Order: sequence, then C-alpha cells, then structure tokens
Amino acid sequence: MTPSPPGAPHPSSQPPPDRSSAALRRSLAAALLADVDRLTDRAVDDIRAHSGTYASGDPVTRQDLWAVCRDNMLRALEDFGGLAPTVGDFEGAARETGRRRAEQGVPLDTVLQAYRRGGRVLWQVMAEHLRGRAGRAADSRDLELDVAGAVWETIDRYSVAMADAYRLAQLELQNRQDTRRAALFEALLDGRADDPAVASAAAAALGVPAQDRYVVVVATQDPAAPPHPAPVLEAQGLWSFWHPRSGRYAGIVRLPRRDTSAGRTPPPGARPDPALLRLLDALRERTGATAGVSPEFARLSQAGRALRLAEQTLRTLPAGSGEAAVFDARLTEVLLSGRPDIAERIVTVHLGPVLATGGERTALLTTLRVWLDQGCSASRAAELLYCHRNTVLNRIGRVAELTGRSSESGEARLGWALALRALPYAGIPDAPGSSRAVAEPAGPGGAEREAPGA
Repeated sequence: MTPSPPGAPHPSSQPPPDRSSAALRRSLAAALLADVDRLTDRAVDDIRAHSGTYASGDPVTRQDLWAVCRDNMLRALEDFGGLAPTVGDFEGAARETGRRRAEQGVPLDTVLQAYRRGGRVLWQVMAEHLRGRAGRAADSRDLELDVAGAVWETIDRYSVAMADAYRLAQLELQNRQDTRRAALFEALLDGRADDPAVASAAAAALGVPAQDRYVVVVATQDPAAPPHPAPVLEAQGLWSFWHPRSGRYAGIVRLPRRDTSAGRTPPPGARPDPALLRLLDALRERTGATAGVSPEFARLSQAGRALRLAEQTLRTLPAGSGEAAVFDARLTEVLLSGRPDIAERIVTVHLGPVLATGGERTALLTTLRVWLDQGCSASRAAELLYCHRNTVLNRIGRVAELTGRSSESGEARLGWALALRALPYAGIPDAPGSSRAVAEPAGPGGAEREAPGA
C-alpha cells in the first residue's frame, strides 16, 4: 500500500461523511479513547483465547502484545473519529507491527487473525455504546450501519498496511540471511572454519550439522546448464548449497548416511557408495555441467581442503564434456595434470617409439589401451575391437618390441598405462580416447580385414 502524501485526506474520508455520521464517530472515538486501557485488555484477552501462538507468550509476550494493541487501538480510534493524531501517523503503528512480527517469525496469517479479533472487539464495544446512547430511537439505523462500515474500513486499511510492511520486512530479512549464508559459505571454502566459532556459525546459517557426510563440488557455468544444481539435487534427495566462485559454481553437498554392518564405515573405494553414484548421475544427466567432486569429508571445517581437491578433479576433465568425476577416480590424472613436464617424460620413456611409428600408431595405442582396460585379456579386447584374438596379441607384441619391454612385466604394463593417461597432459595430439573398432569383423574362414591405418 502506497502511503498518502502529507496533508492528503485518507480514502475513508472520500466522500466526506455527513455531519450526523461524523459527529457520532467523534463521540464514539472519544468515549473509547477515555477507556483505551480496558479496551486493550479486552482485545488482548480475546486474541490470546483464539491463538495458540499468542497464548504461548513465545515469541510475543503478553506485555509486547498489550503495548502493540494499545498503540494500534489509539491510532485507529483517532483516525476513525477524525481526531488529531497524538502519537504519529495513522499507518505507522501498522507498519511497525508488520516489521516487528516478521522479525519475530510470527506467521502473517496469525498476525492478520489478531487484527480481525481486535477489530471484532472494537466493534463490540462500539455496539454497546450505540445501544445505550440517549436518543437512539430517533436516529436512523442507516447511521449506525455507516459507523460499522467505517470501523471495518479502518481495520482493513490497517491490515493492508501491516501486511505490506510484513512482506517487505520478510524480503529484507531473507536478503540479510542469504548474504550471511553466502559469507559464511565463502569462509568455509577459504579455510577459515578452523575457528570453531566460524564452523558453528556456518552450520547454523546453512541449517546442517557441523559433522556429517559432505563433499564439495565445483561445476563449470555452462550457459546451457541450470544456474546451479541445487533444485536438481534436491529432487534426488540431496541437500546442497551453491554460490558462484571465480566463474564457476562451488557447492557443498550433504550425503545420506551409509548403511554399514556393525556400524563401521567402509574404507574409501571398498564398494560404490549409492549416494555418491546418485550425485554423479544427477550432475551428468540432469545438469549438463562439467563437475569435479571432492572426496567425502566429515567436518564442515574441512571444506577448504575439499574445494582444492574438487578443483583439481575438474581440471582433469575435458572442458564442456558434461562429465562429472570424483577425486579418487582421477588420482592419476590429477598428478599428471599438475606436472606436464613429467607427463611428457613418462610418454617419451614408455611409448616414445610407438608414437614414432606413423601408420601403426593409432591401432597400436588403441589396442594397448583396450587390452590394459580388460585386464590384459586378448580375448575380451578382441571382442571390443571387432578383430581376431591373434591380432591383439600381434599388436601387443609389436608394442613390446618397439619399447623393449616384456608384455608379461607388471612394471611395463604400469608404465604403458601411465603413458596412455599422460598423453593429453603432455600435449600429444591425436591421442586415441576410447575402444573404437580398428578392424572389421572376421569374414568367412576366419580371415580378418584390417581397418585403414591398421
């Protein structure tokens, strides 16, 4: 409701009441103002009798309710009777009540109900005065109906002003709370939660325990993806809080408790965690953002370290890929991405001669990758590559020949696996990335036909 400019008449005075109605309203207002404390007692008792919130005295004490009711009654009666205000403008009390009750957390419906109860008491007392006044029989009943309408118009305008102020105060409170939450969230990520007071304040502001199952997620701000994943994760039963940070979104996600036998938490990597898998699936399938996820941690004060690990994980993922990965699944890539000089040396030492073969290079690297991924099984690798088992063995033998290492050596296999992982971080172009077919299926008689470049 927009307040009227100073000196402007209130809507209730347009058009002006006739002289009989105005005189009666002044008379009623003066009579009730003379006994405003008893009127306030009656209104307070009625409100508390019909509201459990007000009857409890928490957060609004009886003294608080009485003082606000008296102030409202005083101003309402002065406005109703057209009397000069003694304690401020007409709507000031309503606006102050709305602001105060919003800060106390009293529901708006409860406050509006209190206004209706107070208005009902006000009209009951006026009706008692009207029934007992001298010369009543000579007056028109319409005059009393006009007075009743004026009472409820006053209460209605008071209620609108109060509700508007309540909603505005709620928005201001929400903005302050959001600002405080964001500031404490940043304090967590900056590593300032080593101070127990900061960790406790952050937990209270975010509405989560200081100790639980948490991960930090760092996601790229993909224009095609949702602004941040909170609604998506909430639909999956996962609480999270997010905030923009350095061109990305950083978030803390709370994971449900594990179902563990004998109350023991399994060690990392012992078995897939369903909650973590649900998080990764939601990030991949429903947000489209590329995201790195930290290892699980138990205390909010550890969020700063977790943020660094999540950022390192994200750096190992191709930009715009929409892939989500947890730190523990990218340990090798994290190590290699941080030292491109070492990555280049690993490639040179373990696969340098293979990279120099030219036409054989793609087939040899792809076959080696699939063979290693399949536990060094030539049969399983052949199925994925759509070629004969002997072809796989021949290519692995060729890699061993070129590198001077035995394919039966665990150290050689480790070196080849590291070198394959290191290719993108060493800046080597044209690195094979998946187990694509490099040979067509065997034809009649078991003969196989090599794909181009094989």
